[in-house]
Amino acid sequence: MVAKPSPLRDAIAGMLAMAVAMGIGRFVYTPLLPGMMEGLGLTASAAGLVASANFIGYLAGALAAAGGWAAGHERRLMLAALLASALLAAAMATTGSLAAFLVIRFAAGVASAFVLVFATTIVTARLAAAGRGSLRAVHFGGVGLGIAASAVMTGLLVLDGAPWQAGWLWAGGLSLAGFAAVTLLAPQGSVVAAAGRAEGRLARSPALARMILAYGLFGFGYIVTATFLVAIVRESGGGRLFEQAVWLVAGLAGIPSVALWGAAVPRLGVAGAFAAGAVLEAAGVVASVSLGGVAGPLLGALLLGATFIALTAFGLEAGRRLAPEAPRRVLALMTAAFGIGQILGPLAAGLLADWSGSFVLPSLVAAAVLLLAAASAWGAGRDSRLS
Repeated sequence: MVAKPSPLRDAIAGMLAMAVAMGIGRFVYTPLLPGMMEGLGLTASAAGLVASANFIGYLAGALAAAGGWAAGHERRLMLAALLASALLAAAMATTGSLAAFLVIRFAAGVASAFVLVFATTIVTARLAAAGRGSLRAVHFGGVGLGIAASAVMTGLLVLDGAPWQAGWLWAGGLSLAGFAAVTLLAPQGSVVAAAGRAEGRLARSPALARMILAYGLFGFGYIVTATFLVAIVRESGGGRLFEQAVWLVAGLAGIPSVALWGAAVPRLGVAGAFAAGAVLEAAGVVASVSLGGVAGPLLGALLLGATFIALTAFGLEAGRRLAPEAPRRVLALMTAAFGIGQILGPLAAGLLADWSGSFVLPSLVAAAVLLLAAASAWGAGRDSRLS
């Protein structure tokens, strides 16, 4: 017998959905990438291309899901996308072809975007109706949970001496287990929207333009480390288990990050918190390639996990506040800017790494871009709607 729905239950369902589609579906590529590069002879440029294919799929899926065509079918579409995410992860183990990787990761990006949009729509509506908006932090914490779970999984596979293909198969199995749990926990029924209310026009605003720019720059800056962090550790000779320990730190730091940064919003404003987080993340990106020994990668992982999930949520919240009359349009614009940044980041980083012979230069470029994102968000923060 299915238990009676509750706000906490809804938030946990969202957390597990985000863990499967985002923490595993999108980011398990990071800890598995060094093994793929060694086993298949992939260059950094090719690895960046595969990552970008996933982000192109994410952009396409997010823009498609932002429309009104799915109203009333959010739960069904979310579950179908979760199942697809699991199957596509396992499919990565069946091929060594770069072309096949591009297709699979593109489709996985579409699936992860559908889960993000539809799960967040369901959970946000349920929590708002129950007056428990603070539980959104549980929902978004699922990204960190999935990253941590993938780190533990890959660490165990390292101990067993398993090849990279086993990581993708186990990722698919973990995702199927998460799909089953979400199917049982996710609330039944459709999301009720404001019937008959046409969305207004998106008004021009200097603050909104700065926030959209900041979000796009953030997408470029964070994804370089989020994609190549474990490869950076491999490059420095840190050891296979240490690679997974670094990724575990990133995941564990991400779980409470939205709640912790949320406490800073009343003092700094949502744009100010975004700017502060981007500066802190830039420091972590520099640390990951500049500090010797174990300290640099661990600090980089800690600051990455502690910031990027919260900044992703705060950027969308800032857009919503600046354009409350056109929430779907501003979501599409913010997502497009973020997606373009994510697509270009791995491509540029891979090319720079191949040219320079290491990930130091691309990481320094990423840090500089994050500082530009902070400056743009700080400028947007002068708008009273973001205070």
